[in-house]
Amino acid sequence: MDLFNQTAHLPPLAERIRPKKLEEVIGQKHLLKENSPFMHIVRSKRIPSLIFWGPPGVGKTTLAQILAQMADRPFKQLSAVAAGVKDVREVIAHARRFPGTILFIDEIHRFNKSQQDSLLGAVEKGLVTLIGATTENPSFEVNAALLSRSQVYKLEPLGPEEVDELLAFAIKNDEILSDYDIELKETNAIYRIAGGDARKSLSLLEIFINTHTGEEKIVVTDEALMAAAQEHVALYDKSGEQHYDIISAFIKSVRGSDPNAAIYWLARMLDGGEDIKFIARRLIILASEDIGNANPNAILIANATFQSINVIGMPEARIILAQCTTYLATSAKSNAAYASINKAMSLVKQDPPRPVPLHLRNAPTQFMKNLDYGKDYKYSHDFQGGSGNQEFLPVGLEGTVFYEPKEIGSEVKIKRFLEAQWGEKYRS
Repeated sequence: MDLFNQTAHLPPLAERIRPKKLEEVIGQKHLLKENSPFMHIVRSKRIPSLIFWGPPGVGKTTLAQILAQMADRPFKQLSAVAAGVKDVREVIAHARRFPGTILFIDEIHRFNKSQQDSLLGAVEKGLVTLIGATTENPSFEVNAALLSRSQVYKLEPLGPEEVDELLAFAIKNDEILSDYDIELKETNAIYRIAGGDARKSLSLLEIFINTHTGEEKIVVTDEALMAAAQEHVALYDKSGEQHYDIISAFIKSVRGSDPNAAIYWLARMLDGGEDIKFIARRLIILASEDIGNANPNAILIANATFQSINVIGMPEARIILAQCTTYLATSAKSNAAYASINKAMSLVKQDPPRPVPLHLRNAPTQFMKNLDYGKDYKYSHDFQGGSGNQEFLPVGLEGTVFYEPKEIGSEVKIKRFLEAQWGEKYRS
């Protein structure tokens, strides 16, 4: 019988070997070292509200479960993807009967403002101890009042040596894998694909072993692992692959001015549970990168969309995202601002630092004035057109063109303005 049939009725490998005590946790040495602030909390068993911030698969859920067990406290778990205000209120009602309840909320950044507000009173009164897990910076994504009542701990991805330690532990201790003769000859491929995500690393190992169960000795090599991963990518990285491929298709559809394709890919993301804040952030970036000054209202619409979905939440946020998507898709497009900063950054990296021309330098003291700082500067408002036709770039870069507005949308007007202002100087 192969590994897949043996484990078909069992939880995934990552769940089967989930640590039950702190001594079994691999990684997060900065938190678990002797005399760290986190370990003082653990030993005191007086658990405050906490926010665990870090990428997927680094032990946020595991640490929350272990803390509750060590403190002998009731433990309730919700996922912000599926839970609503009603679920939070049910936990609060439970906590009234069982004081000291720890409420763990995975992906707490996906709770909208009203959902986070529903927690605040219970946390303030001490009815529940909140432990939130987030992959996003809590400074931006967690209610300020909740954040001020919580201690934030940053969790880090596992390093290569820690991934090796994790895989070796699984091979030795898992009830299924321990029956096989497995040699971890090379693990660089696992680390490259999983990126320090313990859950994904273990899934890759399990997939690899399942494809080699007929062998007397299973040897893990980078080449063989990559082949197995590519063949079974949907089994271990479905959300990850779709996350990157579909957002790519979505952005390219908006950039290509196809509102129908853009709406389709938006629906695919929403149906798959994609974070609506992630989608909205991408729309803000797109509004500058692909539309820019061809339609300056685009970034205003995109930013208003981000603010609105935070207030509204799903399912109604889909309407706001759809409005913004179709607006951006049907807008005039220009990447001139994006191209200009890339060109300037490239030059700055390659070019030696050039001194600021004397006439542009600040001269707050007489000593600086004596050095000719600010001398011959022409105050732009004193001249018709507002430039004084003076040089603003350093010596050696005179006439360099970074920003080239296109003949589309509002950039037509900008281009005509620059031509009138500077004549041939900046004519591309």
